[in-house]
Amino acid sequence: MNVLVLDDEKGFRDELSEFLNGNKHNTFSAARPSEAFQILETHPIDLAILDIRLPEMDGLDVLKEMKSSFPDIEAIMITGHGDMDSVIKAMKAGAIDFFNKPFKLRDIQGSIEKTKNYIHLNKNLKVSQNGHSLISKELENNIGFPFISENILMKTVVQLMHSVAKSDNTTVLITGESGTGKELVARGIHFLSERKNQPIHSVNCSTIPEELFESEFFGHKKGSFTNAINDKKGWFEVADKGTLFLDEIADLKPGLQPKFLRVLDDKLISRVGETNESKINVRVVAATNYDLKKLVTNKKFRHDLYYRLNSFVIHIPPLRERKDDIPLLVDHFVKLYSRKLNKKIRRVEKNVIEQLVKYDFPGNVRELKHLIENAIILCDGNVLQINHFVLLTQYLKSGFKNKLDPSISYNLEQIERNTISLALQKSDFNKSQTAELLHISRQALDRKLKKCNIEIRKSQHSC
Repeated sequence: MNVLVLDDEKGFRDELSEFLNGNKHNTFSAARPSEAFQILETHPIDLAILDIRLPEMDGLDVLKEMKSSFPDIEAIMITGHGDMDSVIKAMKAGAIDFFNKPFKLRDIQGSIEKTKNYIHLNKNLKVSQNGHSLISKELENNIGFPFISENILMKTVVQLMHSVAKSDNTTVLITGESGTGKELVARGIHFLSERKNQPIHSVNCSTIPEELFESEFFGHKKGSFTNAINDKKGWFEVADKGTLFLDEIADLKPGLQPKFLRVLDDKLISRVGETNESKINVRVVAATNYDLKKLVTNKKFRHDLYYRLNSFVIHIPPLRERKDDIPLLVDHFVKLYSRKLNKKIRRVEKNVIEQLVKYDFPGNVRELKHLIENAIILCDGNVLQINHFVLLTQYLKSGFKNKLDPSISYNLEQIERNTISLALQKSDFNKSQTAELLHISRQALDRKLKKCNIEIRKSQHSC
């Protein structure tokens, strides 16, 4: 266990440090609070033994500041001038034990062992709670993300996810703003269902050209149209026995909507150029960030298809409606990107969390994820500070609010562009190093540079 001893009496400090080292603890010592905080910033301390009377600041104030910045570190308080009032204040501030000088070293060793067991139990509890995740570790591994939340709205989402997964053929409609995690919920439904050993396929309806829609979803027969040089299975056949996730279902063209309704009702399809029909066994999970009912009213979406999709709805709340989850998500993303980017971020300053909670996050969890990744790329130390959140401070100064959906797309693209630009600068415009820093392939970086319209001048370029 890593133990910090903060005491201005050198003789006592050295004696206690020697004793702790002899009991197989890694001991760090400091005579002043400023030295102690330098150690806390640079070493993973488990326990701090703090004197109450110190130069620079009172030991109780040291305890309060330490608990604010490093809440997982436990503390034992010691003093040569003990009184009951000090004991009560120390315990209220988060101390786990209190000793009056002089004391027997074996007594404090007993307290340290109890503290060690407490820390171990605490860590096990956090593991068992899976970092505030609402799902099992197995499901988390399958969908690629933990449902981190303490919010009642998200707990309802997960309960609905479990419930509908048992109804193997029920069509599900997932609604929610961009970046809320609709595909994750779809994957959760799939891996909780009897179809979990079959594939789940995701199709974004907005990315398929209108002239290819029918061929992409229903397949085609060789020679049925120009360039149809082979028979081709459509998405419904490819996903047979599994799950088909249809993102942006509102973009489904009017001419295809009756055929989709037929598939949902009868589970029958026919390829382009064929007259015979084939039976399929596929579960459809659709998603949209539009108000489908309004589209029905405006005659842009068939009412019968809407009611067929609307049989079971899961609505994912935007991040601004569950701001109590922001600190939990920040902690998760900091750990995630610290590992991916090979950084050792120990904590996030308190005012950063306060500013993040103030922000409305039009891009939701996806936007928060990009902000944290961007900040970690910028951070050269081990503490995330407000100056590392360049885009956040810009948005807050300008009073940026989520008013129109089009701004969401622009917002996320800007974050990605900014992140890539910062990575290029960090790597001195070396593409290979930039790709490594961003944890993507060189080919993926080239695609992103083209997409974000980022040009590297010859004077900057290096391999």
